[in-house]
Amino acid sequence: PLARCCCCCCCCRFLPTDEPDTLFQKVVVLVKGHDRAVLDSYEFFATMAAKELGITMAKVFEPPKDIERLTLLKSVHIYKKHRVQYEMRTHYRCIELHHITGCTAQVYLEYIQRNLPEGVAMEVTKTAMEKIPDHILEPMWKDHPIDDKPSK
Repeated sequence: PLARCCCCCCCCRFLPTDEPDTLFQKVVVLVKGHDRAVLDSYEFFATMAAKELGITMAKVFEPPKDIERLTLLKSVHIYKKHRVQYEMRTHYRCIELHHITGCTAQVYLEYIQRNLPEGVAMEVTKTAMEKIPDHILEPMWKDHPIDDKPSK
């Protein structure tokens, strides 16, 4: 991994670091908005960007839309029978990326977030892979020998 080192001059230098890069088993990008055509276009953009970066996409799918209805009276004071109903539809697109490094995920997510269209929200869920700690790897019976006494 490389770390950016800023100095007084205008050029940027990269120095190697000893810390290992984080590895993500799965990164889920959930995009939501009210306009289906905008989401279709953004899904195409995000998948093309992932292909150009060589990121493995597990699946790209469309979860069911949410419909929120709001019923109000047409008149402010009377005429309870006369109502008007408003409907807000929220469409979703989900992109799942598998086996991605931290640097690649950071670059990809920053790129697609900077090009996020108006009226579209994004949620990112990362599942990191970590090493199992040594105290969990060792069996418990090594530290505490089992007594041969029968239990009551």
